Amino acid sequence: MKLLQMNHVQKSFNDETLHVLKDISLSVEKGEVVAIIGPSGSGKSTLLRCATLLERIDSGEVCFDGHYAARTGDDGAAVYADKAELKQIRNYFGLVFQQFNLFPHYSVLKNVMDAPICVQKRDRAEVEASARKTLEKMGLGDKADAYPCQLSGGQQQRVAIARTLAPEPTVLFMDEPLSNLDAKLRLEMRSELQRLHIDTGSTFIYVTHDQMEAMTLATKICLIENGVLQQYDAPLDVYAKPNNVFVADFVGNPAINFIDASGAQQSDGTLTLSA
Repeated sequence: MKLLQMNHVQKSFNDETLHVLKDISLSVEKGEVVAIIGPSGSGKSTLLRCATLLERIDSGEVCFDGHYAARTGDDGAAVYADKAELKQIRNYFGLVFQQFNLFPHYSVLKNVMDAPICVQKRDRAEVEASARKTLEKMGLGDKADAYPCQLSGGQQQRVAIARTLAPEPTVLFMDEPLSNLDAKLRLEMRSELQRLHIDTGSTFIYVTHDQMEAMTLATKICLIENGVLQQYDAPLDVYAKPNNVFVADFVGNPAINFIDASGAQQSDGTLTLSA
């Protein structure tokens, strides 16, 4: 079942002089983990922000579970749904950013409770029960009364993720959530995210610079470069069956070896190469 569908999405800045996303089309199925990777400045975060409606697209379509947030109008520009429809669509997803953005004067429990009360206007007792359950899943059940300054970096990131999971979103968007952590904590949080995906059954869409994270966490890799979608496939297919030279060169460590050669196709269809 297609949970997120983006069709022919275009996005520019600076009065259309800076073309950041160029005809991006992709679909995300329920339960998938999609890692968006690419060089710095390739458009990864812009793609995420367009998918989460934080940026308005210039043209194309963005659809959540059959509900159109934006679609191409008669003039070729994107037309957005009305406020009521957009509010309903936004209930589908949660956001985790690179910065933890925890309230320092709130306890861990209140940090997790705050978002669902404000956004969904749910009963406070129900929200508290849900928040405590989420903290238990994140291994933070004994930290409910602690404050952010009393937690390690990894614990603070888990609180940020718990806060996003408490409203039970269908899709969890993450923009480089582990980049502020040291190598050991990143490894631990990578395992936490894998476990979390299995436990919650949520769909994850994840921007990262770390290819190891992408290859171990993702069910699909979305590789973009200069605003162009280069390949959208399972991790092993991106690694073993690259679409082009850029993909072959970008994915993998150590990098692939290239040899300059010329070739000629024979009458039987075979290719003869010469260095």
